[in-house]
Amino acid sequence: MPDLDFYAHVATRGDVLGAGIGSEPAEWEAVLGSDHLDDRSGELLRRDYGLVELSFQRSDDTWPCFGISVQVHRLLPGAGDVPRPLRDTYGDFARRVRFDELRDVITGLGHTVEPDDVPPVADTRRYRVSGSGARIVVVEDPDPYGYGGPDPDDPDERQVGDVWSIGISPAWWSAKD
Repeated sequence: MPDLDFYAHVATRGDVLGAGIGSEPAEWEAVLGSDHLDDRSGELLRRDYGLVELSFQRSDDTWPCFGISVQVHRLLPGAGDVPRPLRDTYGDFARRVRFDELRDVITGLGHTVEPDDVPPVADTRRYRVSGSGARIVVVEDPDPYGYGGPDPDDPDERQVGDVWSIGISPAWWSAKD
């Protein structure tokens, strides 16, 4: 599935269509287009493209990217959109991504995917991709607040084993990445 290729590329290479950590807003706009929402607060800028969300911090006269987040959960109906350049490159994107399928693609590229050593959160589990510093957040409990739970047969609801997001940030990088 071409969308799995996109997610695996981000998780193993840390870039989106060639833009990555350190790229400035204009570089991101050149690859993802101008259809985005900017939320600026002082020296920080959050740019939201729907599926892709970016974080920038002002440094003198530049705005280098310090965080990339692929918000897979936003593909559930009514929650977000895939930027046109990504659709043009990778084709249609499924509403959900299963962690086991993404892990298989990533390991097929020669990387390992291991549980992250952070305390678990009740409704998600986090995994680290070797060599890239990427973190993959996976749904562990689709009903963490006990509201009756989603219907496991409803394609519009998140399910156990769905990828929630993929994140890249130098703040997480260490010698083991």
